[in-house]
Amino acid sequence: MRHAALRALFVTAGLSSGVVWAAAVAAATDSTPTVFAPGVITGNADDGAAAFTPDGNTVIFMRGTDSFTLMESHRVQERWTTPTPAAFSGRWRDLDPTMAPDGSFLVFASNRPAKADGPPIDAVSGGKRYRGLGMNLWRVDRHGDSWGTPIRLSDTINTCARTFAPSIAADGSIYFIGCDPSGDAVRLLHAPYRNGHYGVPFAVPLGDGKLIVRDPAIAPDRSFLVVSVKPVGSHQPLRLAISFHSAAGWSMPQDLGDAVNGGKHSMGAQLGPDHRTLYYYSDRRLAPSDPRAAATWNNGDDHIWQVSLTPWLDAHARLAHAR
Repeated sequence: MRHAALRALFVTAGLSSGVVWAAAVAAATDSTPTVFAPGVITGNADDGAAAFTPDGNTVIFMRGTDSFTLMESHRVQERWTTPTPAAFSGRWRDLDPTMAPDGSFLVFASNRPAKADGPPIDAVSGGKRYRGLGMNLWRVDRHGDSWGTPIRLSDTINTCARTFAPSIAADGSIYFIGCDPSGDAVRLLHAPYRNGHYGVPFAVPLGDGKLIVRDPAIAPDRSFLVVSVKPVGSHQPLRLAISFHSAAGWSMPQDLGDAVNGGKHSMGAQLGPDHRTLYYYSDRRLAPSDPRAAATWNNGDDHIWQVSLTPWLDAHARLAHAR
């Protein structure tokens, strides 16, 4: 079972594929993703959602199918160490890690009990209860090379048991997927952060309202946002798209093209330490002509892929300058 299949419960409303760049960004479609740390991190397991420390020397990512564990690896002399479970993970269903831009803490989704000695969080959708499949957002502080104790974010953020896919801006505000006021549908939300507290989340309008939007990756300065999108009611795969912010609001999500969007889904967007490299997970396979096509990891599992956003970011800057 793939990550996207496990998320089917949460993809209940969403995209317009076919959103295309203008000619000024056509060259960006030649960008070719590469798999992250093949043979060390990428192997015979489902992996995704790579969150890096600012120096790029530590990565936290999720691994698993029916149950998820957050894994940790360190770069030593330009090589990544064999991943091991993060000190705060391994008992509960933990997923969707994201690092604060300054590296001082990590936020992740988990079904761990909201109250001490309580049961794992259940999800409720369409009047049905899904045992242990709920998700709330939790924060764990980072102290050098060690981690603190995870703390559940306030009820202001965790308004329901389907709260997941966080991303943190430099101002401390958080973008995530959570319940709308009806309590059943989930959508992209933004919670401001002031004086040590999160404000009431509000919906982030992307596109024409006819898109399923999942897995946001916000730029630290909130100038752009990468998301996975697809049309409401469609059976199309979730595809990565980028939206830019201006005084007029968020632009229509612009599809990143077929070279980036391969396989049955492209999800779990995260920005690397340079804020210009996109990491995401996909079940895509290498082309048979690729010299590494026979590698054991090229097996249709979800793996972490990376691609530079520079062509899209530079094209947008040129267009904005021209305007």
